[in-house]
Amino acid sequence: MSLLKLQGNIVDIQNKRIFKGEITVKHDRIVSIKEKYHDVETYILPGFIDAHIHIESSMLVPSEFAKIAVKHGTVATVSDPHEIANVCGLEGVHFMIESGKQVPLKFNFGAPSCVPATTFESAGATINSNDVKELLQNPNIKYLTEMMNYPGVIFDDDEVLKKLHWAKHFNKPIDGHAPGLVGDNLTKYISAGISTDHECFTYDEALEKLQKGMKVLIREGSAAKNFEALISLLPKYYERLMFCSDDKHPDDLMLSHINNLCARAVSKGIDIFKILQVACINPVEHYNLDVGLLKEGDFADFIVVEDLVNFKTIQTFINGKLVYDKGLTFIQTELVKPINNFKCKTKQVSDFRIESETKQIRVIEALEGQLVTNEIIANSNIDNGNIVSNIDEDILKMTVVNRYHSNDNEDKPAIAFIKNFGLKEGAIASSVGHDSHNIIAVGVSDEAICKAVNLIIENKGGICAVSNSEEKILPLPVAGIMSDRSAEEVAETYQKLDVMTKELGSKLNAPYMTLSFMALLVIPSLKLSDKGLFNGTDFKFTSLEVN
Repeated sequence: MSLLKLQGNIVDIQNKRIFKGEITVKHDRIVSIKEKYHDVETYILPGFIDAHIHIESSMLVPSEFAKIAVKHGTVATVSDPHEIANVCGLEGVHFMIESGKQVPLKFNFGAPSCVPATTFESAGATINSNDVKELLQNPNIKYLTEMMNYPGVIFDDDEVLKKLHWAKHFNKPIDGHAPGLVGDNLTKYISAGISTDHECFTYDEALEKLQKGMKVLIREGSAAKNFEALISLLPKYYERLMFCSDDKHPDDLMLSHINNLCARAVSKGIDIFKILQVACINPVEHYNLDVGLLKEGDFADFIVVEDLVNFKTIQTFINGKLVYDKGLTFIQTELVKPINNFKCKTKQVSDFRIESETKQIRVIEALEGQLVTNEIIANSNIDNGNIVSNIDEDILKMTVVNRYHSNDNEDKPAIAFIKNFGLKEGAIASSVGHDSHNIIAVGVSDEAICKAVNLIIENKGGICAVSNSEEKILPLPVAGIMSDRSAEEVAETYQKLDVMTKELGSKLNAPYMTLSFMALLVIPSLKLSDKGLFNGTDFKFTSLEVN
């Protein structure tokens, strides 16, 4: 193979210098980096890494995700496959690994630690400590994924401790997930060997975690946006921070990725070398990734950008292979054989009635840009003995439907009410409902909710919107959470759904991403599972009716 020689302004992050030079690549490695004068104005730097992402949330299989990510200079991800694991178990994890191997981008998958996330919901599979042991022995598995069961850590749950033990045994990092956890409970959580957290939504919370030895991931996804709250920590704690998306919807991914966070940090006057250490270096060192850092002997994983302000990517190289060049991605669409787990039957409008004469109800208050919710008390709106949506007050009926049972007696929809979705007509529904991925829907009437839920069931997964005269759906045949279509087609269809939902009245920036987290019990304070309304602060079920 001939040598590849590339000239540019070489960004040496670790030595905090930029110099005119030439990189020589042979096969998949950098064989030399030499200072050499030239008149090339572009910059060469290590590729960007998303330090925590669920690829499934892009609704793209890994090979399609890679096609878009390389356009933004992403060369690797630290990927938690627990979304598909909650649906299809170990088969789902192996599906993601194999799909990722079809393309050059370096997906680094972990062993899911919490499948199901809690015992308070119905998932499609269970991954126990023996399964975790099996996965961690696999060289393709780089770490133990986010330990969401922080009560299990604090109260020494035997199965949780076994999973942590196997991660330590195989010398693989353990990711955390502990929103709002502080004080002595946080100290115990960290002492169990948990090294990161991406759930900090306040400066003070992140600071305490950093001071107690954790590494904090600054998250900016499609729904959860913590960049502005945490970025002022970077100048002092840059050696202990990373950037991540957590969840990124396809339309957002088409626009930008980690490169955007670097640009935003630069605009705040933060030192460029500190920013790039967070974006490029720290994930490699923390997770022991086989990703090059622009040094002689390293894998040739690097990018060429126009400048160090906007980070517009000109070229992306992975293992010495040019995978993106001036607007063209060389990663091809791969054929996918879908796997799934979808058994529930279509519903009747009467299934969504909730008969009560209560005067007040507990309501989930969804918050823009946050996964956390508030609990508020509202007056009930009763029609013929049935509590119904109150459009004027923006308090809408919400449901979670178990998709894994075919027995109608086991499959009665759970009902709650939610504020801030803003719909004035119709309903939206999705089989992307973290973490168990049951069907979740919000609507202005029982009829609209039923129509949307049945559209999801008939397609065995998807996201949809229905109005009085129209219905749209993006089918998700891969585990009910990913498409088998191209990234461009998925993004276009998703964008049309987003527009329709906003025409129906939603004011949320990412209504489907927000909807998908309203069943995520491990994030406070009030959520809905297929088994009922759940208080995530006290970690127990609560009643819809206020006595």
